[in-house]
Amino acid sequence: MIYLLIINILAFITMKIDKNKAIHHRYRINEKWLFLLCLAGGSLGIWMGMYLCHHKTKHWYFVWGVPFILLVQLIIIYQLYIHFLLH
Repeated sequence: MIYLLIINILAFITMKIDKNKAIHHRYRINEKWLFLLCLAGGSLGIWMGMYLCHHKTKHWYFVWGVPFILLVQLIIIYQLYIHFLLH
């Protein structure tokens, strides 16, 4: 749980930093790194960063990919919870 909290805070901050860099026309964070954070468990942080910072919301692969990854991760977490709860 602590890992998920930390990775999601890191993911959100990374989205905020990238949005700031975009506004100031600076060198940007590679989208592959954003998806790597997402796949590493930070999908909720990336998703929140998308909509709270208004960032990457025009890219279909973020609009559809991030919620899909989040859904898969929630299903996996639920399955693990049920598995360990019943055993």
